[in-house]
Amino acid sequence: MFLDRQLLKRCLFVDIETVSEYPTYEDLPETKRYLWDIKAAQIARNSNIAITDPSPANLYIEKAGIFSEFAKVVTISMGFLSFEDDIPVKIRIKSLAGNDEARILSDFSKILINHYNDPENNRICGHNIKEFDIPFLCRRMVINQIPFPPLLDLSGKKPWQTAHILDTMDMWRFGDYKNYTSLNLLAGTLGVASPKDDIDGSMVGKTYWENEDVERIVTYCQKDVVTVIQVVMKFAGLPLFDDDKIEYINVKE
Repeated sequence: MFLDRQLLKRCLFVDIETVSEYPTYEDLPETKRYLWDIKAAQIARNSNIAITDPSPANLYIEKAGIFSEFAKVVTISMGFLSFEDDIPVKIRIKSLAGNDEARILSDFSKILINHYNDPENNRICGHNIKEFDIPFLCRRMVINQIPFPPLLDLSGKKPWQTAHILDTMDMWRFGDYKNYTSLNLLAGTLGVASPKDDIDGSMVGKTYWENEDVERIVTYCQKDVVTVIQVVMKFAGLPLFDDDKIEYINVKE
């Protein structure tokens, strides 16, 4: 198969959820509001799709959550595989979540340092993790003054020095960099049941700021981690996990 199953040993599967730093544009400090005005103009100017309401206030609600300069991490979900006779037999899912981004990032860094400290022998996997999750985490770690764990310390590294990063979107590209493939599309294409939830990525900000429902966001994030693992099973030519082989560990808030 395309993926050597041995690469799945000592592999941490990760997904993050992010929201804007402030509930609304009006809540932004003056300096940050000025900077967002510039960013919003760039978004409106560069968009390939007509924006119904290109005002900075509306774009802040719609887009700020994906820009690390204007957003924060509220959930990091992690998946771990248990093996028997070189075959993965169980998934364990754990999440770090809440309002204290610095604590979430610090706890995540400690997990990586304590259990996944050697990029030569450990791996981190996610969907579009190279272009979103890892850069976002690293930038927010700088902002919160949290040192990078070795697995995320990519500064100055050559492509062949980042082989410990397994990106399912990158794997699916097979050298084709023209298109973005969503996790749902990839899962559906490979015959992996995409988890049905009551929210999607566009609703995370509202769920956090208006509904104050972090647990709901955690559930959504954890399902994405499970989907990534199931997709990787397909790449490795291994059977998918049944629901009774997935264990959810208590969320640390």
